[in-house]
Amino acid sequence: MKPVTLIASTVLAWFALILAQFVANLIVPITFPGAEHVFPWILLTDFLTVAILAYIAIHADLRGWKLGLALAVIPAAIALTNDIEGSIFLKTALPWSRVAVQTLLTYLLAAPVWGVLFGRRPAGDAHVRPWTGKSFAERLWRFVVSDVSYIVLYLTAGTIIFPYVRDFYATQTLPPMPTILALQLFLRGPIFIALCLWIVRLLGLPRLSGAIATGLCFTILSGVLPLLIPNPIFPDAVRWVHMAEVTSSNFVFAFFVAWLWTSSPFQAIALPRAA
Repeated sequence: MKPVTLIASTVLAWFALILAQFVANLIVPITFPGAEHVFPWILLTDFLTVAILAYIAIHADLRGWKLGLALAVIPAAIALTNDIEGSIFLKTALPWSRVAVQTLLTYLLAAPVWGVLFGRRPAGDAHVRPWTGKSFAERLWRFVVSDVSYIVLYLTAGTIIFPYVRDFYATQTLPPMPTILALQLFLRGPIFIALCLWIVRLLGLPRLSGAIATGLCFTILSGVLPLLIPNPIFPDAVRWVHMAEVTSSNFVFAFFVAWLWTSSPFQAIALPRAA
């Protein structure tokens, strides 16, 4: 895709996301104090989201609606995972079920437009799947190691930043530690592993460059953008501390998952061409 065409497609995809959010909010309206002041931040995070997805799209071997859906799954799954965690950690902050429905509707509306905008190139050779060519035992131990690494990084980063957010969480009713650990090990960790592997598969890059690119893409989408917008949940000081926590731990996690699951040297596996 030529640079001018890519820029035009990215801008149009940005407008499509904004329009999808507008329509979704009409269908499932959600209001919160100070919402009118965060609109510029929403525009910025929408653009950065689309820019990261455009980068993934230019490497992907999928085309048409398949590509649009493949791209939309990434931010949608991140947002829905955060909604579930928010409903457990911060029960009264937002109507979480409505937020989740609105999120899902937004990306369902945006996906076909993204497929048209980014999926018009001829199909290239299919990429290697990071899970292909591995036995069940090999996939199992990689998954377990990846999942354990997530909870280790989660607890380590949380321990480092806790003194800076202790006063805030003293005002909250947090779930017991076993619930927190179960949430990370059996929900957030597995979903994030799947998303990292999906980004690896779409990018189709060699081991080191793929791990770096996956780490950066995943970190921006899962750590920077969700906490960039001022919100009624976290005071600014708490929000910035959490951003430092999440971005650092998520980058290490995504890099590690991509590195662990990608064969070295990068081996081409004959797969059918994507339609």
